[in-house]
Amino acid sequence: MSHLEKILALLTAALVAVFVGVGLLAVAFNPGRGLADFGGGAPGDKGAARQQIEALIAATPEYARYFARLRETLTPDYESAIDDFATRLAATKEEQSVDYYLSETVRRLRLARGALAAKAEPEPMARVFEKQLEVLQAVAQEDKRMCVAFLYGANNLDFQKFAASRRGIVSDMALAGLEAIVSGQTKRIARGAPSEADFSLLERALAQRGLGKIEIDALLDGKTPDPPLDDARMCGAGRTYFEVLKTLPEPARTKVYGLALELMARS
Repeated sequence: MSHLEKILALLTAALVAVFVGVGLLAVAFNPGRGLADFGGGAPGDKGAARQQIEALIAATPEYARYFARLRETLTPDYESAIDDFATRLAATKEEQSVDYYLSETVRRLRLARGALAAKAEPEPMARVFEKQLEVLQAVAQEDKRMCVAFLYGANNLDFQKFAASRRGIVSDMALAGLEAIVSGQTKRIARGAPSEADFSLLERALAQRGLGKIEIDALLDGKTPDPPLDDARMCGAGRTYFEVLKTLPEPARTKVYGLALELMARS
């Protein structure tokens, strides 16, 4: 794996982690309000199942705005997701939480249309990574070890609980991804892949922000120093990494972002 592939793998892992975490937590703990609060248990009729699912979503304002925007901009994707959720609920009577419905819808959209985000205008593309940084900063304030796990795409239970308790910032990141897809579908901007020169530019920028060779190697090459970096230091390096990415000059920044979004669509 080249230097460039390694840095993009790190970026992609963190982007995917938040939604996987929410989904796993929804399955494991079924947090918050469930379908039993909207009709007295799982229905056997698909129409009634859909009504209950949409009522659950509507009762969760943080997520309702995402689903409303999805219905407005990509109606077939909205209908397909809700229809599949209703079919499953009616057939199995297995209730899911609203967190599950968001994470699964985001996953489906990422796989179906995520590559379009790489063709978006620079502003909506950058917003995806700005919201990602907000999530990382919130995780860092909560727990440095969880921050490091999140940075590399791990999904421990602490992080899963955190994600479900911060629906606002999770929804913001989901919306940013959706808007990038909508922009890409309309604009279809073709970009070249980032070069090794772009990677070298990023590595120099990290060094200028005070990261040493140990931190840079740990971030970009996956090298585990001996002794290992403590969680606070590694978490701080990760935050610096995302902050530096958004300061890269054009066209290096959007080329790196674009390829990372393409990789995320295949994750």
